[in-house]
Amino acid sequence: MDPTHRGPEEFGHDNNGFSDEAGRRRPSRDPLTPDFGQQTPQQARIVTLISGDLLLTVNPVDGSEVEACPPGEQPPAPARRTPAERADRTRAAAPPVPPGPPLPRLPLLRREDERERLVRLLARGRSVRLTGPAGSGRTALLNAVAADCAELAPDGVVRLNGHKRTVTDLLHGLFDAVHDAPLHRPDRALLLEKLRTTGAVVVLDDLEFGGAALDELLDATPECAFLLATTPEVAAPGTDSHLEEVFLAGLDRSASVELMERVVERPLTEEETNWAGDLWFESEGLPLRFVQAGALLRRRDLLRTDPTAYDEYGYLENRPADAPPPAEDAPATESADVPLPSLGEGAAPAALLASRLSGAARDTLRFAVALGGEVPHQAHLPALVGDTHADAALGELAGCGLLSPAGSRYRLAAGVVAQLEAAGYGDDAPERARTVAQHYAWWAGHPSVTPARAAAEADAILAAMSRLVPGEEPGQTSVAVLLARSASPAFAAGLHWSAWERSLRVGQEAGRIAGEVAEEAYFHHELGVLALCTGHLDRARAELETSISMRGALADKSGAVAGRRALALVEDLAGPVAAGPGTDPLPAGLFEPSPASGVPAVIPVSMPRPYAGDTAVVSLQGSSPDDKDGAGGRLAFLGGARRNLVAAGAGVLLAGVLGTVVTLGLTSNADPQGDPGASTEQSVTEGGDPDEELPAEEPADDGATPSATKSGSPSASTPGPSGSESAPAGGAGTPSSSTSAPESGAPSPSRTPSGRPSSPHTPSGKPTPTKSASAPTSESPSPTDPETPDPTESETEGPTPPETSDSAGGPTGSASGTPDAA
Repeated sequence: MDPTHRGPEEFGHDNNGFSDEAGRRRPSRDPLTPDFGQQTPQQARIVTLISGDLLLTVNPVDGSEVEACPPGEQPPAPARRTPAERADRTRAAAPPVPPGPPLPRLPLLRREDERERLVRLLARGRSVRLTGPAGSGRTALLNAVAADCAELAPDGVVRLNGHKRTVTDLLHGLFDAVHDAPLHRPDRALLLEKLRTTGAVVVLDDLEFGGAALDELLDATPECAFLLATTPEVAAPGTDSHLEEVFLAGLDRSASVELMERVVERPLTEEETNWAGDLWFESEGLPLRFVQAGALLRRRDLLRTDPTAYDEYGYLENRPADAPPPAEDAPATESADVPLPSLGEGAAPAALLASRLSGAARDTLRFAVALGGEVPHQAHLPALVGDTHADAALGELAGCGLLSPAGSRYRLAAGVVAQLEAAGYGDDAPERARTVAQHYAWWAGHPSVTPARAAAEADAILAAMSRLVPGEEPGQTSVAVLLARSASPAFAAGLHWSAWERSLRVGQEAGRIAGEVAEEAYFHHELGVLALCTGHLDRARAELETSISMRGALADKSGAVAGRRALALVEDLAGPVAAGPGTDPLPAGLFEPSPASGVPAVIPVSMPRPYAGDTAVVSLQGSSPDDKDGAGGRLAFLGGARRNLVAAGAGVLLAGVLGTVVTLGLTSNADPQGDPGASTEQSVTEGGDPDEELPAEEPADDGATPSATKSGSPSASTPGPSGSESAPAGGAGTPSSSTSAPESGAPSPSRTPSGRPSSPHTPSGKPTPTKSASAPTSESPSPTDPETPDPTESETEGPTPPETSDSAGGPTGSASGTPDAA
């Protein structure tokens, strides 16, 4: 019985009594045959991260979700790593040791002066830029200097690689090397705060930027000393960077010959020494060329000792057991069949070296050429090449000087890609790139693969993805979409956000070319979430709106809901929309409290004006004629041709409602036709005090500044100074024959706060500078009455009103005092 399966007797049952029933419940099967019908469904890898003040949930199915981080979910403050933790991380970040025989350790020749100078400058806290051509031995010199500076800084030595890395990538890489903050990506403010107090010697190889970007890197880390290795093609730093410049040249002739002897592990013959001298003149003493030339001589020695080393069943190949052994009488002496390489082959030895490698190593080179020089991790080579021992090919390539370390991985050395492409190693590049993409699409999406492992393969994955995007052959873009969909969530969870963004953009373009609208909408959503987490709200809004519209057209409800949630968070973080450059500022007294003594408050409303230069005055409160600067009153001006959409809509709606209410109220109070017994005289509320001061002025319908109407005045009008006559107080259509005297309980004429009677106004609200005509009673004041105000004193501060009115009543009344016919 299989010990992994418990029988019925272990549960208190008799095995004999349930054997038949057990057979009916579960049919017997071969345990070695995979049961495809009962496999456990693959679980999606969902990771929760903290990005600044946001909680990011990376969901590879429906798209990532982001929300404000709850109070209890805030991560602890990042803690500094101990020296032991930094050492463990440095060892883990180093490139893996290639399998196979150990490679010879080459010494650092003729670099003592540069080494001492670099250590001395770094010990004084100075940053240095080491410039040298590709293959000049910059990486070997950096390794030696890093070992000498291990105890200089409190945070030790931090090794970074700038190959295809931006300033933000390097800043976050430095933060992660010094601080322990799992699943936490700090925002810009926290990142700069922590880096300002970081004191480390930062050894940065393969830097690919300069100028303002380099100045930003140096300004963000004032307590760090940088050793930057770059090529002369990279832009120079800024004039204010204060970097020390050290140029690394090639080796001299004797050092080059010595290096070649270390590689070959024997002294050179006279012929080989002369050949090395010619090569030194051709290559300007670059150490990489002599390492590769020494590999050529070592392979030549193998051919001289074993001529069948590279035949059909050659060296390092799996020779079949029934294959005949090589001839014992094969010549072992030097012959013309194995001559020295030519000078051109020595200067560009990649093709000749590749021809003398194993088949797995040559296939690995073809895959690397297809990926633009990126070499997949040795664990992927058996699946790609189809050979279980293909991982040993990495050791062959490293021993020949065809590989160069790049962070935690390897890539082809400088100039190797061009040499191999000229030899035909890139003829089948599209097919091999598609093979790599299909393999990585399965591998990156597998739940057993951690995000850190996927992020370490980001360069190779992105290279395969980019090679397929043009779509030279049918189906290539669909493979690129599949790879981007599988790898981008892993990059996000692994905090490699520059690779996340690049994979999303390549996937979005591939989805557009392939016509896969659902996948394109997914990439737009992810780009919006990424922009939201990095603080680019405008970009996030554009991407999310595009994703929501596309998913709405596809009836993808769950995806559209996720997009709307993220878009709502964008609007919350953006806050109120700022006023545009053409919008006038709001009035200074917009939110001041209402004045005392019953004076109505000003309600500024944004309304369109017929002319841009017009200034609409809402009200004038408590202003005297002597107040020239307007200090005694408050003017509310409505300026601006454009307003915020929401404020304009609310203002127009409020203006319409208030205008309608005021119009209806004035019409109902002033039109006596609705009630034949109504009087045209104004009255106060029942029980009111006749001596109580009423508001001096009321807003007019057309926005001008009218005067208050004297209570109890008749409908007759008197001509003003301009010769025009005002309309009756009752408004248009009010009979002027109602001239009866006020009743005994009629209130006294209303007065302004200064004690003067208010001036009458026309039906259109136009102020008249004349005093009101009293009813034909004995109480009517005479022109010589000392209490009668001077006509000039009752004028408002506004300009002289026009002789015509734009009110519903038409022009002002005629000389007889009767209004015009409606």
